[in-house]
Amino acid sequence: MSINPIVKSVTVKATQQKAFDVFTNQTALWWRKGTTMGKHPHQAIVIEPKVDGRWFERDAEGKEIQWGKVLVWQPVDRLVLAWQINTNFQYDPTLISEVEITFAAAGDQGTIVTLEHRNLERLGAGAEKFIAMMDAGWASHVDEFGAYANAQM
Repeated sequence: MSINPIVKSVTVKATQQKAFDVFTNQTALWWRKGTTMGKHPHQAIVIEPKVDGRWFERDAEGKEIQWGKVLVWQPVDRLVLAWQINTNFQYDPTLISEVEITFAAAGDQGTIVTLEHRNLERLGAGAEKFIAMMDAGWASHVDEFGAYANAQM
């Protein structure tokens, strides 16, 4: 059974390079505190800049919580991350759904940043409620990114 992907986009006033940099290197600054898996608010959200690089958060106590890994690292226009979080909000190394973020030039308007979370059927039966929560979560995070990126211009 196939489940439609979650797709969210925002246009930011930044160049592709700047938008990519803000998304990948400043994630902890625009991702709202208290909306990650850690017991304590995150201090860092890290996307290691290479294929097979880790994607994780670090809390104030230094604890690292794995989210997934980098599948495609293509500055300045594309990033694909393996989302390895199950419906219990726990890291599962055997689970991979994909989060692709594209950065497309929009002329004088800046950059269109589109996030697509796909292969959601891999989350298993009964994941509808979890997917609905992720849909709302991604909408919020894309908006947070857009507001932060635009404030940097």
